[in-house]
Amino acid sequence: MKFVRYVVLVSVLVFSLSAREQVDVNFSDLKITDFIKLISKITNKNILVHKKISGTVNFISTTPIYDDELMDILVSVLESKGYSIVENGSLYEVVRSTNIAKNNTPVLEEGVRANGALMVTQAVKVKNENVDIVAAKIRYLISKTAKLMTMKESNIILITDYPKNIETIKKVIENIVSDKKVIVKIIEIKNTEAKSIQVKLLDISKSLFNDKVASQKVKIILDEGVNSLILVGSDKNVAKLNNIIKKLDVETKVNNGVKIFELKNSDSKTVLKSLTEIISKQIFTDPSMKPNVSANEEINAIITIGDPSIIKGLKVIIDELDKEKYQVYVQARVVEINRNNSEDLGLKWGFDGASVSSNGGLYSFAANFGGASITSTASTLITMPSDITGGFALGAALDFLEENGASNSLSNPSILCVNNKESSIYVGKTISISTGSVTSSTSSVPGVTNSYKREDVGLTLKVKPRVSSSDKVTLDIEVSLENVLDDGTNNASGQPVTSKQEVKTQTILRHGEHIIIGGLVKNYNRESISKIPLLGDIPYLGEWLFTSTTDTVEQDNLVVILTPYIIDKSSKLSQLQEDLGTLEKLQKDYNVDVFKNLKKKFHKKEDE
Repeated sequence: MKFVRYVVLVSVLVFSLSAREQVDVNFSDLKITDFIKLISKITNKNILVHKKISGTVNFISTTPIYDDELMDILVSVLESKGYSIVENGSLYEVVRSTNIAKNNTPVLEEGVRANGALMVTQAVKVKNENVDIVAAKIRYLISKTAKLMTMKESNIILITDYPKNIETIKKVIENIVSDKKVIVKIIEIKNTEAKSIQVKLLDISKSLFNDKVASQKVKIILDEGVNSLILVGSDKNVAKLNNIIKKLDVETKVNNGVKIFELKNSDSKTVLKSLTEIISKQIFTDPSMKPNVSANEEINAIITIGDPSIIKGLKVIIDELDKEKYQVYVQARVVEINRNNSEDLGLKWGFDGASVSSNGGLYSFAANFGGASITSTASTLITMPSDITGGFALGAALDFLEENGASNSLSNPSILCVNNKESSIYVGKTISISTGSVTSSTSSVPGVTNSYKREDVGLTLKVKPRVSSSDKVTLDIEVSLENVLDDGTNNASGQPVTSKQEVKTQTILRHGEHIIIGGLVKNYNRESISKIPLLGDIPYLGEWLFTSTTDTVEQDNLVVILTPYIIDKSSKLSQLQEDLGTLEKLQKDYNVDVFKNLKKKFHKKEDE
C-alpha cells in the first residue's frame, strides 16, 4: 500500500452492542487524495473525484473516534480547499462548494431533524414574524458556501447548509419568534381624561421598555369615544402598564394644572417671549394638551396652565432663565491730554515715550512708572487682576501728567451693567440752537418769535458686556464726543457750531484689565503774549517794542480708560467696592514712591 508510511492504524474495535465502529487513527502529511482513499476504505463508501486536489492533512487522535465521524473530517478538509461532498445515488461525489446547491442535495421535510455530515436542503416555517426580518437576523449563522432564500407568500426560509448549522438556525428562529405572542387589553378610564394618561404612559413606556425590541414594545391607543386606552403587547408588559394606569386614574384636583412662578432675577416679559417661542415649536399629538403661559408684570411672575407633567418641564426652563445674571462693573476715566505739554514734559524728564497722542504712546509713557514695591501688597487682593503692576504704572502716569499741567481729568464715572444689556454714561452740557423764527403782524404789537431746540453736547459712552467666563468679558464700546467750536459769536448766522467724533469698537478683556480708547482729537489755536518786565508795561511804546505775540496750534487728545470687573453674584458687589477702595489707597501710596524716585533721578541728572 502506497501510503503505509503515513498512516498507522493502531486498532479496530468492534462492539457487538452498537452498529457503529470505533477506530484509533493518526496520520501526518497525508496527501488529500490518499486521505480520500483511506476514508473510502474505512467507511466502505464509493467517492468520485473529478479533479486532483492538492495539499496534505494532519490528524492527531488521543482517543478513538467513530468511523462515521471520519466523513465529517473529510468534509472539513475539502471545505478548506473550496470543495464539498454530495450524495449521488450509491456513491459520494466531490464537487465545488459554490455549486453544491445545484447538485441535488437531499431535501428534508419540514420539522425533520437534520443530521449527518453532508449538506442538505430544508424549509423552515416562520410564525408570528416577518420572514425577511428573521432572515436578516440569522443570515450570519450560515456557512460560507451555504444558500438561503425567503418565500414571502408562505413565510418560509429555504436553507441549503450542513445539518448542524440548520439545527442551530432553527433553534435561533424559535427563540426569536417565541416572544411575539401579544394580547389586547381595553382599560376604561373613570376619574380623569384618557388623553392625559396616554401622554404620561407613552413617556413611561419608553423608560420601561426598549422600543427597538419588537417583543417589548407596547402600543397605547386612545379611544376618546368611551374614554379608554387600548394596550397591545406581551402579557407581561401590558400588565405592568395596567398597574400604572390604576395609580394614574385618580380624580384631578382643580389647581393641579395652574402654577405661578415668581421670578427673582429676570424680567417676566423676556421670559414669556422665550417660553412662547419654545412652545410654538413643540408638536402636541393632542392640541388640547398645549399649555397656556402669560406674564404678570405687577408681581414679575409667569403664570402657566396645563397638564402637570408638561408644566414640570416648563419649570426646568423657567428656572434656567431665571438664574442670577452676570454683572459687569465698569470704571471709566476720561482724560484730556495736551500733546505739546506732554511732549515738553517727557523731554524735560528724559522719558523715551514722550508723546502720548496714541494708546501706544500712553502705554510707553506709563512704562517709566513701573516697578514700585507697593505692588506686592496689591497682589493680596484676590479679586484684582494678576497684572497689577501695569495698572498702577498707568494710573501713576496719568496722575503725573495732571499734576504737571499736561492733562485734565474731565470725569471718572462708573456704571454697573447687566450681562448682554447696553448701559450708557453721558458727561456734558445742553445748549440751545435756534430752529426758526416767526414774525407776528396780527397783534397790536408786531414782533418776532424765535423757536429753539435743546442739544446735548459732551461725551457719551455706551457699553454692552457679554461675559464668557468668570474671568473674561467682551465689551461692545461706543464713544461719542461733541464739542462747541463756535458759540455763534464769530459767525453771521449767530448759531453755535459743533463737531462730533465717534469711535465704535469691540474688545475682549480679563477681569480688572485696562483698555485705552483714543483717537478723539481736538485742534485749536492759542495766542501767547511775552514781554520784558516793566518795559513791556509802558503804554503804546512797551507794547510795540518790548512785547511779542505768538500763535501756536494746540492739540488735545481725549483718552478714555475702561476697566471691567465681573460679578457673578450680587453679594460680591460690596466686596468689590471694598477692594476698589483699597486699590485706590494703594495707588496713592504707589504714586508717592514712584514720584519720589523720579525726582531723585531727575536731580541726579541735573547735577551731572
